[in-house]
Amino acid sequence: MDTSQHSLVGPLDAPTEGAWGSAPYPVLVADIQGGVVGLNPAAAVLLPTAAVGSRLADVAPAWIASAHEQLTPGPATADDAAGSAAHGCLGDRVFQGRPSRTDDGNVMWWLVDDTDRRKAEVSLDEERRRTSFLAAASSALLASLNLERCMEVTASLAAEHLADAAVVVAPARGGRFPVTHCGADGQVVHRLVEAEPAGVPGLGEALRGFPPVPSRWIDPAGIASWLVPEDLPGVGSAVVTPLPGHGVPAGALILLRAGDRQAFSESEEIFARLFAARAGAAMSAARMYAEQAAITSTLMRDLLPPTLRAVHGVEYAGAYRPSAESDRVGGDFYDVHPGTDADRETMVVLGDVCGKGLEAAVLTGKIRNTLQALLPLAGDHQRLLELLNGALINSHHTRFATLLLASVRRLGRTVHLRVTSGGHPPPLVVRADGRVERVDTRGSLVGVFWNIASTTAHVELAPGETCLLFTDGVTEARGGPLGDEMFGPERVEDALAHCAGMPAEAVVDHVRMLAEQWVGHGTHDDMALVTVTAPRHAHLSAVDGHTRGRFTA
Repeated sequence: MDTSQHSLVGPLDAPTEGAWGSAPYPVLVADIQGGVVGLNPAAAVLLPTAAVGSRLADVAPAWIASAHEQLTPGPATADDAAGSAAHGCLGDRVFQGRPSRTDDGNVMWWLVDDTDRRKAEVSLDEERRRTSFLAAASSALLASLNLERCMEVTASLAAEHLADAAVVVAPARGGRFPVTHCGADGQVVHRLVEAEPAGVPGLGEALRGFPPVPSRWIDPAGIASWLVPEDLPGVGSAVVTPLPGHGVPAGALILLRAGDRQAFSESEEIFARLFAARAGAAMSAARMYAEQAAITSTLMRDLLPPTLRAVHGVEYAGAYRPSAESDRVGGDFYDVHPGTDADRETMVVLGDVCGKGLEAAVLTGKIRNTLQALLPLAGDHQRLLELLNGALINSHHTRFATLLLASVRRLGRTVHLRVTSGGHPPPLVVRADGRVERVDTRGSLVGVFWNIASTTAHVELAPGETCLLFTDGVTEARGGPLGDEMFGPERVEDALAHCAGMPAEAVVDHVRMLAEQWVGHGTHDDMALVTVTAPRHAHLSAVDGHTRGRFTA
């Protein structure tokens, strides 16, 4: 009950002298002029100088005398109902003074010890403040999966709410410790420090995840200078607490107070551990995310399509678009394996693994590595496809793939291709006059049947002519006015008919642009395109026509 709202009671409600005289609460009776006219034994013990005839201002605390002066003279009136209880200290205790009117117009002050309730309220307010702070800290710490940002937030929050300065020490990397300082000015500084943590009381243990030692055991003089921010005027007390992580310690948190501040209480140390638990979990999650991102980046590096360029006088260009914007790799792929010299064939591979996403990308990587190993057999496309087919069937994957193999060699100004399909749509050739031809090759899917067959087509490209290899993600891309119509092979042929004489890169960009415009913002499968173009560049007659550099391209 909130007694602060108790008002002055009227004479009909006032207890008799016999009642208040034996009350367990101290009762002090004063006339309206401030003269003491009575008190019970409890009041005499509490106010030993009080006596009948003395002045209230001389024997009672100032907060009672002041409240008494503000009361309305005479019998109780309606205005007295607005009066409220007074609060103040007597010694080391907190009291609440409740006034009530007697029949003769005097005022009885009932003094109630309010110390425990006040302490409970203060403790409750403090717990509410700490709970609110921990909730806000958790949100701030989990807002980023960047480790350096987590350390920065940890040091900043600790310096603002828990101490004068805070230092976050992460586990050593290469013999040096990542350290983040935050001082009273709120400025955060990151450093890499080469130091020995065993020289700092409690730090070595905290970095190994051991429970913290009480701050009273830590000599502030033992805090190393590399842990003290420049703007902190001396260390008066310190707390070193571990930052627990997921399985392994995430580091240590050091709280520092200046020499003129009181030392950390036991309650503050416990609260610092609660904050450190949240900060450590956030830092550990950020570290794990960074490690996984680094692993993923390393593994993905070999899965990304290569950048193509001219090889031995033949232009190559490629384009790749995964099925989802969030993916960087998928089930379509292409590679160009240059011959050891211009007299040897360059192998071009374009493939499409069944499915999409990460699982398809993993099988794509396996196929690309297998083909890399089988390059010495590239002279026999059928044999190469059979070996790859056996490798896929014997694996635990249930997926299959389609492939196009093209062995490319330039002789004079003409580019010769041997093209073999492993269940893949045939490539298209755009001639110099704009005619578009389908390459007559076909074959079995790879990774489905034990025995596969294929036919190899021979193609010759005159200067300016291009052979386009593409996956079904291009032809089956759905879009158009209603969003459900396939782009189709006919539109690819129409697009290619306008690419006669274009460089390889321009042909790829033109076809890809039209397919992407057709899809718009709709969903689609992985798309991959590769062009092999015989350049229009002149033959260099100044050389013998057989050595390197005999073409301008």
